[in-house]
Amino acid sequence: MAKIIGLDEMSVEEVYQELFKGAKFVVFLYCFSIVILTFKRSSSIYFIKSGEVALTKGIKYTLISLFLGWWGIPWGIIYTIQSIFVNFRGGKDVTLQVMSALRQN
Repeated sequence: MAKIIGLDEMSVEEVYQELFKGAKFVVFLYCFSIVILTFKRSSSIYFIKSGEVALTKGIKYTLISLFLGWWGIPWGIIYTIQSIFVNFRGGKDVTLQVMSALRQN
């Protein structure tokens, strides 16, 4: 499994305690365009602890989309708006998928 940003060598028990308090695993969306081609991507997985603000972790992906995403017509504009919307809501929650993958290992 890929490295998860924000775990900082936490034990499994500590992760479960944080999840119980409201922590979550998220990815942030971003897009970039080159002439007529537009690419939509997801960031690495971030572990957002309870009390942390996810918006600050995803700001760089929002800025990438704002400056590099909207150039492609029509998908650049669409993906840029979608990325900004998802990132301002705290990212895309992938907690269930991560926990499912961890249980399989």
